[in-house]
Amino acid sequence: MIKKYRILHNITQEELAEKLNISPRQVQRIENGTSRPSLKTLKLIIEILEISDEDIIKLIKEL
Repeated sequence: MIKKYRILHNITQEELAEKLNISPRQVQRIENGTSRPSLKTLKLIIEILEISDEDIIKLIKEL
């Protein structure tokens, strides 16, 4: 779901990583489900990508 929103906002993994102050590889791992973001990073992802309330619930269930 994060990847979907990132693409909708026309943001690359590198750009998102920079905004989150993490590596692009970590963004890739989060998107692929091989890593979970910290609560701080998750809050920033939701804010940056403007994830809807409904999708926030879905996103949390995916993690």
